[in-house]
Amino acid sequence: MNKKKWIRPAAAFLSSFIAVIVIVPAILVKTTAPSQDPVGQPSASAWSQLQTQDASSLVVPVYLTKQKKVESIQLEAYIRGVLAAEMPIEFEIEAMKAQAMAARTYIVRRVIEQDFSNMPVSGAWVTDTIAHQAYVTDEELKERWGPAYQTNSDKLNRAISETRDLILTYQHKPIEATFFSTSNGYTENSEDYWNDYIPYLRSVPSPWDVKLSPRYKDTVTISYKELQSKLSVRGVVPVSAGGGSGGLKVLETSQGHRIKKITIGSKTFSGREVREKLGLASSQFQWTWKGNDLQITTFGYGHGVGMSQWGANGMAMEGRKADEIVKYFYTGIEIDRASVLLNRR
Repeated sequence: MNKKKWIRPAAAFLSSFIAVIVIVPAILVKTTAPSQDPVGQPSASAWSQLQTQDASSLVVPVYLTKQKKVESIQLEAYIRGVLAAEMPIEFEIEAMKAQAMAARTYIVRRVIEQDFSNMPVSGAWVTDTIAHQAYVTDEELKERWGPAYQTNSDKLNRAISETRDLILTYQHKPIEATFFSTSNGYTENSEDYWNDYIPYLRSVPSPWDVKLSPRYKDTVTISYKELQSKLSVRGVVPVSAGGGSGGLKVLETSQGHRIKKITIGSKTFSGREVREKLGLASSQFQWTWKGNDLQITTFGYGHGVGMSQWGANGMAMEGRKADEIVKYFYTGIEIDRASVLLNRR
């Protein structure tokens, strides 16, 4: 989402759940978006219309990248498609409800701030990719789930209906409801990854990920030549070749136990820079030299800021409700109705 990329969820949890069947009337209704100006923002008349409508009647123009077209989708149907794309259907219903509130908060925030930037075409508010929020159509879900479609669809519908119109706010404004797959045991302060201090994006323990997530730990191998090339550094020497520390040294760690600052060869990097340049799963990592290769072991999957999806599922498995989950991962927030905030404009 803009400068902050939301991370795709981890592989689906292996246990299954029986969903309570709830029918959501007209949840898949598609309609026509408010009129657009040339850069993709709603016109003045469209804003006037939104201010008199219930939030559920808001439609979201989504750019579908595979089909290369813009489709206007009713708000709650859009959130349903985001939830299906961003969280494993096997997760507990309360974790899914927490994810639904975060997803709804994201799009409502964009609408209220009139932020429809970074779009590949005019007339769309979001894409169906993780540049904004991943989204899948109902047709894709039918193909993906096959015989399990109805049961899974009922579960999605329940998560949407039980959180209908609910968003997360701080000081009566929609929050940046960032989320990611798996923590290293802690979430990260916003300023330790993105430099911007955001009061509700604070580091909190998330021990559930360590036990539950298949993406908690990962090891990759990078040759020292590849390391020097990707980081544009000199002075990296394998320990086996007499390089001592090998030219890597952690200078500072964050409250979330990730690498904040590290020297590699001739340069100093943030943990985020190393993660992104090397394509690592996390900015908490350890390394060992194996001949001329560097073996890097990461802990967690994603940027670490906001709600951990596997942490949310762990809390739900312990009987915690969706409101408890979101208020745990987003410090000091409240739960408000989107329709109230939209009608204040």
